[in-house]
Amino acid sequence: MRVNLYLKNVMKSEARYYKKLENQTVRCQLCPANCKLKPGKLGFCDSRFNKDGILFTDNFGETVTVSLDPIEKKPLYHFLPDTNIVSIGANACNMTCKHCQNWQISQTKVPTTYIAPAALPDVGRQNRSIGVAYTYTEPIIWFEYIMESAPLVKQAGLANVMVTNGYINPEPLEELLPLIDAFNVDLKSIRPEFYSKICGGKLEPVKNTIKRIASSDSHLELTYLVITGLNDSDDDFAQLGEFIASVDKKIPLHISAYHPSYKLDLPATDTITLKNAYEILSSHLSYVFVGNREIKGCSDSRCQSCGKTLIIRSGYQIAVDAVDSRGNCRECGQSSEIIISIQ
Repeated sequence: MRVNLYLKNVMKSEARYYKKLENQTVRCQLCPANCKLKPGKLGFCDSRFNKDGILFTDNFGETVTVSLDPIEKKPLYHFLPDTNIVSIGANACNMTCKHCQNWQISQTKVPTTYIAPAALPDVGRQNRSIGVAYTYTEPIIWFEYIMESAPLVKQAGLANVMVTNGYINPEPLEELLPLIDAFNVDLKSIRPEFYSKICGGKLEPVKNTIKRIASSDSHLELTYLVITGLNDSDDDFAQLGEFIASVDKKIPLHISAYHPSYKLDLPATDTITLKNAYEILSSHLSYVFVGNREIKGCSDSRCQSCGKTLIIRSGYQIAVDAVDSRGNCRECGQSSEIIISIQ
């Protein structure tokens, strides 16, 4: 049951993207849910609320977790490989995926700790971290916090990374793009009905986000969770590959195995299905990786010119053997599209 949270003792901030309507009603314009809220009501994301005709967030700087992760865990394979990044997450989401792997912190309210924007660069420097990743839940609903924090992280010479569902409206996305060095967008299916029935969202805005990031200066990688019986057919994989290739065939794609979680109790993804997905998608795309299942050769990066193995991966054991400091193949000199440094 949804309750009014604006009396909660947390850091509140007026929302950036909303429109005032009649009778103190407001319309949130941050994401495609475009919630219309009367006074005292919460948005779909459970983190935005109307108080007396003003849209507020209750999550500014409120953090559910802080961890140091390999950059490959985001997953990002072609952005500063074999480094670590401080990872933080908000407590909410603007989708309601039935298979959510982090539902305990994305779909329910839990205790949080406040981290001020000015403190984030120091947090981001800890343990030789290369920056800050906004991840675990949905960072889009942390928009106001990221817009204050990310410039400070960037000014400190650190990287900003967003791991996101891509469910954001075009105008706020344009504000984010200059601040975020790398995105991983979770493309959950290539079918609109999957988004409406399983995620409580829409596919087309996510596709538009992917297209826009791909045309920007930000690095982009994609993740596709293969769910048994829902998005794992040959046709699903073919359509997925065709869409990504139509944007840019060199966008790295991570295919991951599903396991039962939250409200979905389908069988876990089997290895045969992942191998099949890898083969079909590799016929369309330059860089396809199996992310969370050990399949020999399916997580390595290879030069698209000479075939040399550039990066060997076994879990989070990484060997960057054949990429020079400019991101070129040491064997033939061809650009690998791998970002080695942001300085």
